Formats: sequence, structure tokens, C-alpha cells
Amino acid sequence: MGTPTKKRTKSQGKRRASHFALKKPALVKCSNCGVSLQPHRACSKCGYYKGKKKVN
Repeated sequence: MGTPTKKRTKSQGKRRASHFALKKPALVKCSNCGVSLQPHRACSKCGYYKGKKKVN
């Protein structure tokens, strides 16, 4: 197994890891009650999905 021949500097390491940051989740409004939720999910408050009651 090879060993590193040069030290990776702090700035190189930070630049390499810059895309590991957490992203904000995408949110949409429920068409029935208006609460924020993730897309393609049934509403946890009213149970509606795509304008129809899906969850009791």
C-alpha cells in the first residue's frame, strides 16, 4: 500500500471537504392545510396526498 509523499495542507483539506456540508431539505406546502412537508410525502397533520385523503 502506498504512503503519502506530501502533506495535505489545511486549505487543501478544507477545499476537498467543502462539498460535505449539510443541505437544507426541500419543503413544499400541503395543498389542504398549508403545513410545510417534504415533497412526495403524505401530510402528517391531515393525511392528504395529491389532494386526496390517503392516511387515516
